[in-house]
Amino acid sequence: MTSDHAVEAVADHHAADIDRHVRIYITVFVALMVLTIVTVAVSRFHLPVPIAVSVALLVAIIKGSLVACYFMHLISEKRLIYAVLTLTVIFFAVLLALPVLSYHDGFWMR
Repeated sequence: MTSDHAVEAVADHHAADIDRHVRIYITVFVALMVLTIVTVAVSRFHLPVPIAVSVALLVAIIKGSLVACYFMHLISEKRLIYAVLTLTVIFFAVLLALPVLSYHDGFWMR
């Protein structure tokens, strides 16, 4: 009789854990949909190009982070994963900065 209660307690705990995960996934899905609507709404405003690109990149970074953290389960990973991810972001920023640096020093005109 005692083991039946233990099994029921474990099953209840497991069901509550699944419900919590489903709620998180639904919340992330709703956030992604809202951010998609924000992206479309911002595209309808006729903002200057640098501001429009900055807003679009900000929204894309947030959406990408949500997908990576929750749907790819990176939010519960170890430090090494975050170190590799940080290094990737640094290299990406350097690669984005290279054309800007070469444009401003006039190298492209020679």
